[in-house]
Amino acid sequence: MQDTGQAQEKAKEVAGQAKGRLKEQVDQRSTDAGRQITTTASDVRSVAEELRTQGKDTPARYADQAADRVERAGQWLENADGDQILRDVEDFARRNPWAVAAGGLVLGLAASRFLKASSGERYRASLSQGNGSSPSSQSLAAEPMPSHPQAADPRPAGSMISTDPRT
Repeated sequence: MQDTGQAQEKAKEVAGQAKGRLKEQVDQRSTDAGRQITTTASDVRSVAEELRTQGKDTPARYADQAADRVERAGQWLENADGDQILRDVEDFARRNPWAVAAGGLVLGLAASRFLKASSGERYRASLSQGNGSSPSSQSLAAEPMPSHPQAADPRPAGSMISTDPRT
């Protein structure tokens, strides 16, 4: 029984250390991001001034509004500590679970597109470097899927049904 209590105590200690490191990382990275975002707001303000000198007041006003919002976000990131940021993110996720789910879906789709694009490049690079040139080292899993729908036509040769728009 005493071993179980010690294990639980050790687990709590490790969890506390991990949480402390996470807060530290969030705090440092958010401060850095806040500084970069504030710099971006300054750049947008410069664009607004240039638009004004060209007599384009409406786009300049929109650029100023965008710069104000970006600057506020940058200042918040710069000044907020890790605990506050994590609390705010958790509160947002609780209030808007569908937005978080949609964001996760969008990130997942973007990641899958990136991986699909990079897999073809890696495959071509491995062929050009001579990797996988012998039949024994190649596998069907290494072959990229055809990106053109007609390249993988499942119909038997001589089929009467055509998907070609010319026929």
